[in-house]
Amino acid sequence: MSEIDETPRSYSGTILGVTIAALVVALGGLIWSYTLSGKLTTQQAQLADAQQQNVKLAAELRETDARLRVATEALGKSLGLTQQQMDSRAEEIVRRQQENEQRAQQMEAAQKQNSQQISAVSSEVSHVKTDVGGVKTDVARTRNDLNSAVAQLTSIRGDLSDHSSLIARNHDELELLKHRGDRNYYEFTLFKGQRKVVGTIGLELKKADMKKNRFTVQVYSDDKKYEKKDRNVNEPLQFYSGRNPLLFEIVVNNIESKNQISGYLATPKGAPVPTVP
Repeated sequence: MSEIDETPRSYSGTILGVTIAALVVALGGLIWSYTLSGKLTTQQAQLADAQQQNVKLAAELRETDARLRVATEALGKSLGLTQQQMDSRAEEIVRRQQENEQRAQQMEAAQKQNSQQISAVSSEVSHVKTDVGGVKTDVARTRNDLNSAVAQLTSIRGDLSDHSSLIARNHDELELLKHRGDRNYYEFTLFKGQRKVVGTIGLELKKADMKKNRFTVQVYSDDKKYEKKDRNVNEPLQFYSGRNPLLFEIVVNNIESKNQISGYLATPKGAPVPTVP
């Protein structure tokens, strides 16, 4: 009998638990439904208010449109324009405004691009200034080196005047003299028996002695002939040439053989220069 009694009690407890759970769920559903109903009521009220606002705005818009039409018609009549003409002018005004806005955007883009280009140019100018500073330093150093090298050149008195001239004893020293820029220099090589034009004068080798380093040359200038006989290597041979006589100098640096010598002609900056054929 005890086992039979315990079975109904077990069922009764289960039913009670299910009943309580159902009551809790039902109560929660009621609360959720009440909350949702409150929110729905609020939203419906807001929607109704918005609809009223829309109706009010629509009425105001119709009133404004009516006034605008009346004003437009009055303006058209005062200006003698039809509605179509007014619409055309309105479209033209809108088009011009759009064009102006587009131009403004283009100008803004162009200004931005110009600003970028100006920044790039400013950067390049800074680099150039730096490079120029370096070049100036190099030029100053080169000038000092040149002055130092020129100071080491030999100064010898010429055969006609008391004027002492700096002479070059080889090609490298001649390049130093050229860089000074105070005279014109023409290098030459003469062969015995051949008259050669150097600068604006003629030169001809008559004799050369390798053992004694002596030579004889004939100079042709201004329809005149000068003979420089038995002269030494690296000796300034001077003569005057030109309508306003200027002092020219010939320096022979090397006697290659009895038939060949080489050197250079130095002329003042104001002297005539050879014409290019």
